[in-house]
Amino acid sequence: MINRRQAPAIKDAVEFELLLKPYELFTLDNGIPVYVIRSAEQETLQLELVFPAGSWFETESLVATATNFLMKNGSSQHSALEINEMTEYYGAYLNRNAFHENATFTLHCLTKHAAALLPVLQEVILDPVFPEEELGIYTQNMKQKLAVNLQKCEFVANRHIDKYLFGEFHPYGRVSSMEAYDALQAESLRAFYKHHYTYNNCKIFLAGNLPDDIIPLLNKYFGSTQWNGENTLLRPELPILPAEEKKYRIFNDENGVQGAVRIARPFPNRYHPDFSKMLVLNTIFGGYFGSRLMSNIREEKGYTYGINSQLYNFRQASAINIHTEAGRDVCEATVAEVYKELELLQQEIIPEEELSLVRNFMIGSILGDLDGAFQVIQRWKNLILNDLDENYFYNNIRTIKTITAEELQQLAKQYYNREDFYELIVI
Repeated sequence: MINRRQAPAIKDAVEFELLLKPYELFTLDNGIPVYVIRSAEQETLQLELVFPAGSWFETESLVATATNFLMKNGSSQHSALEINEMTEYYGAYLNRNAFHENATFTLHCLTKHAAALLPVLQEVILDPVFPEEELGIYTQNMKQKLAVNLQKCEFVANRHIDKYLFGEFHPYGRVSSMEAYDALQAESLRAFYKHHYTYNNCKIFLAGNLPDDIIPLLNKYFGSTQWNGENTLLRPELPILPAEEKKYRIFNDENGVQGAVRIARPFPNRYHPDFSKMLVLNTIFGGYFGSRLMSNIREEKGYTYGINSQLYNFRQASAINIHTEAGRDVCEATVAEVYKELELLQQEIIPEEELSLVRNFMIGSILGDLDGAFQVIQRWKNLILNDLDENYFYNNIRTIKTITAEELQQLAKQYYNREDFYELIVI
């Protein structure tokens, strides 16, 4: 019998051995790979189709995002309203997103409704018509949204810091504009769709409680033909042209009570051996609620409700970005405190107690990310789309558990130098 008077032993998260559940791989008749993680916990499933159709591949601004959005807004058989009604009738959710490298369509539904919803998804992927009326509505809505967002300091700051880091003509630094929305043409969207949403460029990621006939169903709707033909896409290496000036001040809202602070620098991508090490140092610095930036600038100084540091994980390049919104009268003081914390990490060894806390936080976060089939398939998707395998996952775990305070100090000396950072305040 359990002794309720005796507290159970406390076990550090770093003592756990994390295992990434392996996927099943199926191949449809036309060659489309299907990566599967099964789970019987709930009667739901997640189906995601991924294409190399992000902004990286566009030759006209905003075409990738507009194409991805409007594929759901009308086929040769049904209008946008009818497609939405067919999806909602089954209590399902069909979402689409376009990122820098890839574009996705994700279906969440009850397991029992998968067979009824796959024909709807097939229409969206194989038979979009890009109606002029829908394009007009989309353009108008996005221009109105842009006009509102341009009044927000944080939105303006995000646009500018990416331009400084990567250059305004690079996909990572390119921003939307009223002129670009006005220039969108339905024919350009159709051409982009035909060129990038092809069967041989599709990957499918499937997770959840799956019906027994799910692979035959996928084969029926997506694997039986070579839809849109075959097209081999080359990923061009585009030049990064960062800004020469490092310090910027922008006045955006004369009536605003707070400003947006961004302090950022370029950093190697996830294939660099320092990337996983830097994730640990970044967490200590500004990557969780108990970080040094939060303890100083939020808790002690009261300049902001929250401040964070993140590592971009883009494919070609990465960046360290420290971001917050603070009272406009303390923005300059916030910048000074950020640099103070950077210098402390260079000058002083991180205490073992603090490092142990961060190790447990990071391992605990990964444990949470592996809780359920939907989370596991997302881990695998990120690895597969970046040409990585499970060894990358386990090497990251090993780095978190074994990196020393001395190694972290050397990283800080290498990557936390003030002169390498772009500094921006928008008020």
